[in-house]
Parts: sequence; structure tokens; C-alpha cells
Amino acid sequence: MKKATYYGSLPAKLDVRGRLELAKDAGLDGVEIPTFKTQRETEEVASIAAEVGIAVHSVMAGSHWTLPLSSTDEDVRLQGVEGIKHALQVAKWAGADTVLVVPGVVNESVPYGAAYDLSQKSLREILPTAEELGITMAIENVWNKFLLSPLEFRTYIDQMEHELVKAYFDVGNILLYGYPHQWIDILGDRIVKVHIKDFNTDTRNFVALLTGHVDWPRVVNALRGIGYSGYLTAELAAYTHFPEQLVYDTAAHLDKIINS
Repeated sequence: MKKATYYGSLPAKLDVRGRLELAKDAGLDGVEIPTFKTQRETEEVASIAAEVGIAVHSVMAGSHWTLPLSSTDEDVRLQGVEGIKHALQVAKWAGADTVLVVPGVVNESVPYGAAYDLSQKSLREILPTAEELGITMAIENVWNKFLLSPLEFRTYIDQMEHELVKAYFDVGNILLYGYPHQWIDILGDRIVKVHIKDFNTDTRNFVALLTGHVDWPRVVNALRGIGYSGYLTAELAAYTHFPEQLVYDTAAHLDKIINS
């Protein structure tokens, strides 16, 4: 398995080259970038990453919370569709193969059933762009009151009947209502990317890696069991002081996790 971090976890005080050189020096293999607005900005980051020797392996879509693909407001939903299409284009510019997508948001105004149907409708409308660009849309499990069991998540992906709709599994997000290794076993080879966070189930807070209640040996064993050998991408808040140290700590912690 490969070690990666989210670009936003790298020290904001550094320029692009400084951030990426730090990640490389710490021993990380890749980064996940946000959805930059322009081709120029995206290609600048990708070019520097190539020079530094670190992969841009995925893109985190940026519009899916404010413009949900499940919105019952058609104008909002269509704007959300365009937002994911832009994220796919960013991935193409960057040389990444995957875009992280939050499929929908259930709330008092958007019923669960409507979110299910509308989000799948939106994804199908985006698929021609994904096909044209050759980019996978990886659906992430988040605290959106949606796809709350691994069986439902698996069914949701299978119903799309398309090789470019897969799962982006977030280990830390699951602990509030499930067990990571069980989800991994059920989702199987639908998982194409993995987010790494730790979580304390007593305080219900995200905590530093290796200090929470994620059973890392069991998680890694489950990932090996499904044949996963891709990126483990840490998605962590920067340290208040000495933010560079987070990057080195992250690489060391990921080493421990992978070798557990």
C-alpha cells in the first residue's frame, strides 16, 4: 500500500513546491488535491509534483456539499452536476485517476428516498464526462445521513452498473455507526481509494492517528484480504504549531499502520 496526504494538510505558509517537497521528504508517495478552479493552477501543481517525484493520485470534489447531487431544487442539482464534471476535468489536467464524490445529503427537506434516486440520476448524467476523460467517480461514506450500511452502499454502487463508479472508503468516518473491517469485507474490490483518520468513540471526536479506536491491524488485514494495494490518504487537520511536523508524523504513522 502507498502513503499519501490531502494537500490541505500540508503547511499553508509554504508555496506549492515547498509543500510537495516536504511531503516527498517525509516519505509520502502521493497527494490528493482539491478541485482547483483553473487549468493553469492545476497543471502548475501537477508539474511541480512530477518534478519533486510525488504522485497526484486523486481529486476531492468541492461542490457536492453546497450543491448536492441529491438536491430537490433542480437548478441546484444541475449546478452540482456541473461541479463534479469540473472536478473530473481537474483530475484529467492533474493526471489523477479518481475524483472523490459525496453522492447526496439527506436532511429535513430532502427525504432519504429522494436523495437515493436523485443522486443516482445525477451520477448517470455525469458518466459521459467520466467516460470521455477516463476518470473514476469514487463515492465516499461521510456524515450525510445517507448510505448508512455496507450492504446498501454496495447495492448503490452495483446499481450504477458502471466500472467508473466505485467506493472511496473513509476508515475514521465509519466508527460512529459501524466497524471498518466489516465494511471493507462487504465492499470488496469496489474500494479504489482509502481515507485515513482516527476517531475516539467515547468523545466522538477525530483524534491523532494511532490514538483513537480504529483497530488498524484489523483494517489493514481486511484491505489485504480484498487485494487492496492502493493509496492510504491521511485527511488530517494541520498542527497549530510546527505544522511541518504533522507531515513527518503522518508518514511515520502510515508506516506503522501498513506494517501492522
